[in-house]
Amino acid sequence: MKMMEGDKPGAVIGSSRQGTREVRRKRYFSGLAAERIAAIWLTLKGYRILGTRVRTAAGEIDLIAVRGRRLAFVEVKRRATRLKAEASLSVRQRRRVRAAAQLWLARNPRFQAREFGFDVVFLVGRSWPVHLRDAL
Repeated sequence: MKMMEGDKPGAVIGSSRQGTREVRRKRYFSGLAAERIAAIWLTLKGYRILGTRVRTAAGEIDLIAVRGRRLAFVEVKRRATRLKAEASLSVRQRRRVRAAAQLWLARNPRFQAREFGFDVVFLVGRSWPVHLRDAL
């Protein structure tokens, strides 16, 4: 990053775009890691992971897991505090996950007879993950 002739002192060329790109990259990899941790946690609880980052026309589902007769569509949230994690679940996001789940079920009819729910896994700080059933 360098100053050009005529620039004001303290002005840095190209910092905002590169900084934004780096922030997005870090968030992307942090999200991947959070989803992996959540998948491991659910596996330890007896769930079988059917899909990760499942894309549909309505949006993405972080995890799809099954345990016994129950199918879970799971949203994963990693935040600094539990309060921030809970606040990050907007009404719009809840609708998107439900719509994506309906599309997934339409494409996977063998799972339609199962009971299903919308779960959340919170990853807060260095604490154990918190799995909330039917939270959405």
